[in-house]
Amino acid sequence: MFRDEVREHLEQKIIPFWQNLKDDVSGGFTGYVGEDLRPDKTADKGCILNSRILWTFSTAAKVLNRDDLRAYAEQAYRFVDRFEDPENGGVYWSVTYDGKPADTTKHTYCQAFAVYGLAAYYRLTGCQGALRKAVRLFRVIEEKCRDEKGYLEALNADFTPGSNEKLSENGVMASRTMNTLLHVIEAYAELCRAYPDEEVRMAGEKALEQCLHTIYNPAKRRMEVFFDDDFRPLLDMQSYGHDIEGSWLLWDAAETLLEPEKLNAYQEMCLDLAESATERGFTDHGLHYEIVNGEVNTVRAWWPQAEALLGFAFALEITGDAVWAQRMRTQWNYILRAVVDPREGSEWLNEITEEGESLHKPLAEEWKCPYHNGRMCLRLYQLELPEGL
Repeated sequence: MFRDEVREHLEQKIIPFWQNLKDDVSGGFTGYVGEDLRPDKTADKGCILNSRILWTFSTAAKVLNRDDLRAYAEQAYRFVDRFEDPENGGVYWSVTYDGKPADTTKHTYCQAFAVYGLAAYYRLTGCQGALRKAVRLFRVIEEKCRDEKGYLEALNADFTPGSNEKLSENGVMASRTMNTLLHVIEAYAELCRAYPDEEVRMAGEKALEQCLHTIYNPAKRRMEVFFDDDFRPLLDMQSYGHDIEGSWLLWDAAETLLEPEKLNAYQEMCLDLAESATERGFTDHGLHYEIVNGEVNTVRAWWPQAEALLGFAFALEITGDAVWAQRMRTQWNYILRAVVDPREGSEWLNEITEEGESLHKPLAEEWKCPYHNGRMCLRLYQLELPEGL
């Protein structure tokens, strides 16, 4: 059975790699592993990476009923304190290996992932301290990381405006991004599952509405990616990875945050995103990365490959069309063949070419984490999938 395959892969390939990065000397988890499998124990530790490790081990312990994984979730949770700014509130972008402030940027994206990880830890443990931290960061986002138009991006330590190079690329400097809004929605949905509070739910609903009416472009069947301050798109671009991720993630959030009578428009949007990203970006050897001004980036980054499986599973659930099950099997076989590093003690390669050659990127760093592929395995394991998949 497919669900048994993904559980075995998670427990034998992904989880052990990240368990081995537990830093019992300085706390948290080692922040960098090169493609040579050598960890740099003095590398800075990113808040996004720590938050995603926290979410992964918390959720894996709960879903797989593995008490042994609680210690790893607790390790990540204890290190959250190192990212917190006791003076101004919020969490820093990164700290040194031993927990001193390094990059003191306060990015909305980063605050959101801390909420996401803390909410998952609370769902596992019932730890009131984790819930208090998550709710406090939710309020930081709502009070300091947004204006009347929507969510802001990079801020300085004191929450004055900063430069958003961290979430900008392709030659533009974005004042607003789809990516930040997407993951604020994700975080609020997770917090609402842990803490069904009306203030959180309403903030999540408002963010979903902005995604539906401002970020999603129904004429072009995509989410726009980078925006100026007034949410005008800066590039002719489709991110296949974000659209396939958004297809299932936004639907999952909508089911959590909205009344049933409001779901139809979101189901239509999410299915359109899944179909569009698949029609334009999917091949029998993986998902292209993006298309910018008509030029396709064919790099196979690890995370869109994982998100493709979840997008296909969402479309299968909604439509019942067996073609989505076939795509799931095709994609899973491709991942096992080309993306998973066969070396003992490794997990997924970071980026490869369309032809399957490694681009020699790190196996762990502030963006390379267990969240996309670990979450893929955990969600697929929980789904009721067709016989024979």
